[in-house]
Amino acid sequence: MKRNAIENEKRNAAHTSRWATFEIIFGIPFIAGFILDFIFPLPISSDLLLILLKPIGLLLLIAGLLLIIVARREFSKLNQPTNPGQPTSQLITSGVFSFSRNPLYLGGIFFVAGFAMLCTLFWVLVCMPVSLVACHYLLIVPEERYLAKKFGSLYLDYTATVNRWVGRVPFRKEN
Repeated sequence: MKRNAIENEKRNAAHTSRWATFEIIFGIPFIAGFILDFIFPLPISSDLLLILLKPIGLLLLIAGLLLIIVARREFSKLNQPTNPGQPTSQLITSGVFSFSRNPLYLGGIFFVAGFAMLCTLFWVLVCMPVSLVACHYLLIVPEERYLAKKFGSLYLDYTATVNRWVGRVPFRKEN
């Protein structure tokens, strides 16, 4: 009986697969990049580039952590799950969600890129586009479909005013 309730709950969520998570989508290419960097390190000959990468990496890492923390707080404030494998009962449009529809993913991307720069793991950066494409098609698109179905015009109004990654859509005057 409990198993059927869990299966029903998963069907009413954005994701039904355990592997459809940020940690998997970015973790596999991260590990591949880490291994490639160990076996075939990319030679970076510019000392200036290496000097610049460390502070940029640190800033991205900190920005990513902050985005994740404030997004999770917003979920917590409204008693909503951060796991897209669980159903949500409320659309979050406040706080950090008022300027990004995906602040958890954005924060995670900043964190991974910042870590790679800070630790000079260049293959991880090379592998990141694979993660970005997978994130879009395997995580974000199903979540958007789920939210549009669940919240209808409320979600469509939200997508019309807040960009997927960052920024608000400028007000457009109708003729």
